[in-house]
Amino acid sequence: MSPRLLQGNEACALGALAAGCRFFGGYPITPSTDIAEVMARELPKVGGTFIQMEDEIASIAAVLGASVGGVKAMTATSGPGFSLMQENIGYAAMAEIPCVIVNVQRAGPSTGLPTSPSQGDVMQARWGAHGDHPIIALSPSTVREAFDLAVCAFNFSEKYRTPVILLMDEVVGHMRERTELPPTEMIEVVDRVQPHVPPAWYFPYEETSADVPPFASFGEGYRFHITGLFHDRAGFPTERLDEIQPWLERVFNKITRHMDDIIRFQEEWVDDAATVVVAYGATARSAREAVKIARQGGRKVGLIKLFTLWPFPGELFRRLAHDGKRFVIAEMNLGQLSLELERVVGRARVRGVHRADGRLITPDEILQTIRRRSGRTES
Repeated sequence: MSPRLLQGNEACALGALAAGCRFFGGYPITPSTDIAEVMARELPKVGGTFIQMEDEIASIAAVLGASVGGVKAMTATSGPGFSLMQENIGYAAMAEIPCVIVNVQRAGPSTGLPTSPSQGDVMQARWGAHGDHPIIALSPSTVREAFDLAVCAFNFSEKYRTPVILLMDEVVGHMRERTELPPTEMIEVVDRVQPHVPPAWYFPYEETSADVPPFASFGEGYRFHITGLFHDRAGFPTERLDEIQPWLERVFNKITRHMDDIIRFQEEWVDDAATVVVAYGATARSAREAVKIARQGGRKVGLIKLFTLWPFPGELFRRLAHDGKRFVIAEMNLGQLSLELERVVGRARVRGVHRADGRLITPDEILQTIRRRSGRTES
């Protein structure tokens, strides 16, 4: 396809459509509203449905209902709306309902700075819903990545029967870049596994070798129960530990056994680096510039840009730490993913570059920390 001048939010919506999204339920909120506007315009053209709900709680509920009905479904919001969705995100994890939640982050807490960027919802994406369950969260740093990771989010959601969170930020959502999208035939699209047994033999939470049971659509002759309670293989509430524990193990296994598929990142100049800069989202753009300047000055510095934030790529960083590397992590919050990196490699190996005032971290701020981290041995 010919290059186009696209906004990040627009590319995200186009990626969702390319992945087969045919339902959007949402409520306007800065800085994500452009996604809803594109979906409202484009979904009817492909036989899909757009509904503006009365609030974010109703939006995610409508998305779950559409998904259970067999339609790939998405909503988009920002921090305050994301907070309101948490109970139903947990419900989707418990009931194993595929869906995609886009969060174009803005500065907070509360109303905060609606038109300013942030990466303050990273820990909320992982731990916002109560209870123990895995989650997949992805983060783009360019307009093209917003398209690609929207497709990826739907593929992961359908493949692993799980909610997937696409953590954008205001900078990525609102900036425009010359972007060439892939032709339709080159886009990999994954659909949920359908049952191949008669309705009377179907169990929606059956143990399978892949840890992901087939998911029948309501209205196609399969009658089954869905609940937010712990349930047996038929979906009915249970308090039997011999049914609860296998479910917990399976739901975590379907993510942990496929980490090589789910975890995605980009390395640059890491092999010879003594210090590795870690960043994601819009901050990764500043980080790459800082690393380039540092290397031009003779410092052995590398870059890891994370696309997958959750599950966290702990094994990657344990390996790099074992090789003697130290880390600088830059993020537009006061140290959310930094805490996870410190947990994995040890606090002494990590220095953070943080700000939560609604301003993008500059290359110079990162460069100053690189110089302190690197020391004279790399001057």
